Formats: sequence, structure tokens, C-alpha cells
Amino acid sequence: MSATGTATVNFGPAATDVTATVSATGITGASLVEAWVLPASTASNTADNHWVEDLVVVAGNIVAGVGFTIYAKCRNGLAHGIYNLGWVHT
Repeated sequence: MSATGTATVNFGPAATDVTATVSATGITGASLVEAWVLPASTASNTADNHWVEDLVVVAGNIVAGVGFTIYAKCRNGLAHGIYNLGWVHT
């Protein structure tokens, strides 16, 4: 079974590393997870800002039957506010 969805991360005014916890009850310890930046406007950022900022997004920390964590980092230290992410697990 696979599932897809969206999540958000909030860098606030000054954070460089943030996380999002994804609830995915169908996930198993053998599942593969992936996350990416999803360029769509939020209350604090335009779709273009999602591309301009140097964001790195990684999914991991799978807990079978519960979900996983998405880790986001801004490499240039300029990210602020809310960004959209997409995710999938198999």
C-alpha cells in the first residue's frame, strides 16, 4: 500500500532547521519515504519563494503504523515562514 500527501514546515522568523510529523497509519518498517518542496503559495510565502530559498527536504524516522518525520533545512539561512511539502510512502 502506498500513500501521498502534503505537509507544511514553519521556519518562523529565524530557524534554519525544522521538522514536520506525518501521520501515516499504513506505513511499515519496510516502507520507503520521500519528501519534496511543493511550490504553492502559503500565508507567508509565494510559490516562487519555494524555489528561491535553498531548501533541503529529507524524510525518515519511520514508526510502523504511526508515521514518519520530514526534516527541512535552509542551506543559505534565509528561509522564513511557512513552506509546502509533498510526500509519498510505499
